[in-house]
Amino acid sequence: MKRIIRDIVKYLLPLLCGIWLFGYVYQELDIDTIFEILKSDVNYFWVILSMAVAVFSHIARAFRWRLQLRALNINPSMRVLINAIFGMYAMNLVFPRLGEVWRCGYVAQREKASFTKVLGSMVSDRLSDTVMVAMLTLMVFLMQMRPFLRFLDENPSIEAGIKGVLTSVWLYVFIAACIVAVVWLFRTRSQNRFVQRVRGLMSNVWAGFASILTMKGKFWFLFYTLFIWFCYFMQLYLCIFAFPSTAHLSVTAVLLLYVLGSLGMGLPVQGGIGPWHFAVIAGLSYYGITGNEAGAFAFVAHGSQMLLVVLIGIYAFISMACDKNNPRSESVLANVRDRSSDLEKPLTNIEE
Repeated sequence: MKRIIRDIVKYLLPLLCGIWLFGYVYQELDIDTIFEILKSDVNYFWVILSMAVAVFSHIARAFRWRLQLRALNINPSMRVLINAIFGMYAMNLVFPRLGEVWRCGYVAQREKASFTKVLGSMVSDRLSDTVMVAMLTLMVFLMQMRPFLRFLDENPSIEAGIKGVLTSVWLYVFIAACIVAVVWLFRTRSQNRFVQRVRGLMSNVWAGFASILTMKGKFWFLFYTLFIWFCYFMQLYLCIFAFPSTAHLSVTAVLLLYVLGSLGMGLPVQGGIGPWHFAVIAGLSYYGITGNEAGAFAFVAHGSQMLLVVLIGIYAFISMACDKNNPRSESVLANVRDRSSDLEKPLTNIEE
């Protein structure tokens, strides 16, 4: 019962919040008019081209991850890695963030490797994405400061929330207390079994994380990272040509929309449903694109990518089913759920 309640809070509640926000964004719009726009005013060639570019970004992510895994002496085939990446995105549509753990569990079980080391490589993989988002956000903020300030002015609750978190004394007290507690525990209880297990876990995770420093092909890692994010941007940029109302937008304007959408996708909601639409529609309003035109653009740009995730997810699971060496998907998912639970509670039962 506790697990069911936890899963409801963890997966169902964010989805319901996202659906509510999606409904809130579209309740003021004329749905019939939006469907008329979708039927007669959209050039779907650009939408399909956007989906094709997205596939290349996912494949590039698999190539980049292979560089890190090879530094750990883990050598899965590209088929395995592509299945893991494709399946991860599909899994995240149902269970936010579980797809990240699932892909590590799949590769670790498929290659008979340490789960925590593979997990560590995923952490550094995602850290590079976080750095890219931060850099893009800073760059766009400096280039397009007015839209950012206007967005915050029109949404004072968001601005107040950000300021409240950053200026809260309790945040820094909590961080300091955690640091002191960890240092005290590791210094005074070094022989404790729990502490030793945590150290073992952290050692493996760090080994995977540090693979980015010891791997061969650092240039290619940087190249794949830039290529991935170029493709991400192009997905949205190509979509603007599908609509007469957005075809005139500049590169910097689309960069703003992209950063706002990326921040919306950062919320733990399946596929960013709701937050992504809210952020992009708010950004479009600065350029005079409002109402049904903005709603139609957000619906198509986001919906096409969600459709692609479903399609590549179907491909991945069919490919895994045809793989004779593939561990049973049910056992992998059950193992991932157990490991995900273990990472959220005292690590007394974590195994290598």
